[in-house]
Amino acid sequence: MKIVKVLLVLFLLTSCFETERNCKDYKTGTFEFSYTIDGVKKTGTFLRTEKFNIDYFDGKVDSASIRWINDCEFIQKKINPKSMAEQEAIHFKILTTTDSSYTFEYKRAVKKTNQKIRVEKGTAYKVN
Repeated sequence: MKIVKVLLVLFLLTSCFETERNCKDYKTGTFEFSYTIDGVKKTGTFLRTEKFNIDYFDGKVDSASIRWINDCEFIQKKINPKSMAEQEAIHFKILTTTDSSYTFEYKRAVKKTNQKIRVEKGTAYKVN
């Protein structure tokens, strides 16, 4: 009986916890993020406006259009894709925010038939 009471209290405490999401603070600005390619950790920068995202990584510049679904979710699509894979839209969702960063997840906006949905996570830090 004690175990049931303890589990009930733990359940109630965890169900009341709400993660902070001040997504409006991260709709525009300049951000940095880290990524790994072939075991090498690198840092990239991107500038986001209400309608565009400009990535700066590995000495390259890449642009995409943005369509906001709500304050915490948007669809991003490359403006000048160089391959079929780059033509696919990506769905981004801000999961949590802090005073200087946000954690997000992203996946293909449209599920391909007979393929498992691959969801990736990352953290971006606001530079200004």
